[in-house]
Amino acid sequence: MRPATTPLDLAPAVARIVTYFETLTPQSVRELGTYYAAQAHFKDPFNSVQGVPAITQIFDHMFSALAQPRFVITGQVLQGQQCFLTWEFRFCFKNFQKSTAQTIFGASHLVFSDEGLITAHRDYWDAAEELYEKLPLVGRLMRWLKQRATR
Repeated sequence: MRPATTPLDLAPAVARIVTYFETLTPQSVRELGTYYAAQAHFKDPFNSVQGVPAITQIFDHMFSALAQPRFVITGQVLQGQQCFLTWEFRFCFKNFQKSTAQTIFGASHLVFSDEGLITAHRDYWDAAEELYEKLPLVGRLMRWLKQRATR
C-alpha cells in the first residue's frame, strides 16, 4: 500500500488506455480486462452496465453494427485518480446504402484504482445532435424539432 502523502502517478496508465482506445479492434476488445477492473461501471447515452463482460459486449456490438469505427483522442486532463478524455469517434453506418463517414464528438470521464485500472467510465456526448440528426429519416425529424425549439 502506498503512503497517503505519495501521489499516485497515473500518467502511464492513461497513456496505455489512450493507445488502447485509438488502436481498438474486434480482436483487442478481448483485452478489456487488462485495462478495466473486474466490476468496473460503464455508462453512455444508451448503456449503463457493470463488469468487464458487459462492457465487452458494448464494444463487440459497436464493431458488429458499424463499419470502420475508431476513436481519436484529442485531449486529456489528469487529476488525482480521475482522467477526462475528449475524443472524436469516426465510423460509417453498415446498414445504409449511401453511408458516408460520420464523426461524433464526445468526452469520457475515467476513474482509476490504485492499480491503474478503470473502475468507472462515463461517456458524454449529445445523442440527438451527434447521432440521430445524421440518420436518414430520423435526422430530418430531429432537425425540424431543433428548429422549432430554437425560435
